[in-house]
Amino acid sequence: MEKELLPTLDAAGIRFVRILWCDNANIIRGKAVHRGAIAEYLKHGVGISAAQQAIPVMVDAPAPGSGLGPVGEVRLVPDWNTLTPLPYAPGHARVMGDMVKDASPWNLCPRNFLKRMVAEAKREGLEVIAAFENEFYFLKQTANGIVPADETVYASTMAMDLHQQVIDEIAEALVEQGMPVEQYYSESGPGQQEISILYTHALAAAEQQIAFRETVRAIALQHNLKASFLPKIFADKAGSGCHLHLSLWQDGQNLIPNLDVGGELSEIARRFIAGILHHLPALMALTTPSTNSYRRIRPHHWSGAFRCWGIDNREAAVRVVSNPEESSPTQFELKTVDASANPYLALGAVIAAGLDGIRHCRELGEPVAIDPGYMTEAERSTSNIDLLPINLEQSIAQLSSDQVLLDALGTELAQAYLAVRKAEWEAMKDLAMEEEVKLLLERY
Repeated sequence: MEKELLPTLDAAGIRFVRILWCDNANIIRGKAVHRGAIAEYLKHGVGISAAQQAIPVMVDAPAPGSGLGPVGEVRLVPDWNTLTPLPYAPGHARVMGDMVKDASPWNLCPRNFLKRMVAEAKREGLEVIAAFENEFYFLKQTANGIVPADETVYASTMAMDLHQQVIDEIAEALVEQGMPVEQYYSESGPGQQEISILYTHALAAAEQQIAFRETVRAIALQHNLKASFLPKIFADKAGSGCHLHLSLWQDGQNLIPNLDVGGELSEIARRFIAGILHHLPALMALTTPSTNSYRRIRPHHWSGAFRCWGIDNREAAVRVVSNPEESSPTQFELKTVDASANPYLALGAVIAAGLDGIRHCRELGEPVAIDPGYMTEAERSTSNIDLLPINLEQSIAQLSSDQVLLDALGTELAQAYLAVRKAEWEAMKDLAMEEEVKLLLERY
């Protein structure tokens, strides 16, 4: 390894290698090793306190009940296959780390959790292909506080002109890191942006989500802008989601479409989606895990506030995406996801829920062709449509009693993760939105 890696670092002029992890508070963290010392860290990585997986977003102390404390050390071991020079930080490179204890994958490692769920899918003969679709705000600091970087509207070409340089630099940096850019446009909120990147294998999709957030924030800073993925920054402006697009493959064939009936889902796709919907109230503790997340998820806000699915229905939690090509649809979108989520945990849990739907032959109801928020309660009840959790406390309670997801996470990871979520809820449940945003804006 040393013979191959060290010359590669030298050829790229790398001075520091940042070894990254995403913790249970869903904060991207890293330790950087200098080139002069890298040979000592090639195999065993760097040490971090085991308690790092119990640190909530608002304080630097382990959450009560996490099972973790000041005693205990794990190794953050680089996966050198993910080594990427950073185009926005010349001389630095990024590598994703695996948490290892006693020479084995640590049970509390989020990256290892997603690897396990990918392996579970493979045992069912399935390969999960995914992409996270991010919305975020460009913000600027003024004497009156943080404000949007512009006052434009959805898909405004003026926004494209205002931010051309920074968007071009972000797009070029993403492509240079192996993330092909598909589309860009300004979103509904003033200063809000959306850049979509190409789908890939599940583990790589989670890594891309981390790299995407890092890249956007770093390049925005170079242009005197703050970029934030926080779900709800302004009470009267659009929230930012991070929709998760998914498809299922087997032997090179997309299994989402029903090849016998055009425009319909296959049976396996229906069962996978049914599993997601069945577990969605609990999943939300992992896919929309911050107190702020629930300020975005409201009826009539295109955020998936109701447990239902529909074809091209942006008010349904699951939107099946039609396209003009043959064998449509080829993918579906889970809307109740945002970028305050740890992508390893969120995607891994979604896979676990979908596989449960397949294994238990869960039935998918009829697609909803209207905004469910305009249906009466009786109509929603007849159609088995219900309102999803309206705050973090409710989704925590759902996850705490969802044995399928708890078993997938494993006892230790579930305990630590729930402890962090509960600590955050207790600390922030009574905060005014302005106080909450001030605390979380630069975390995400």
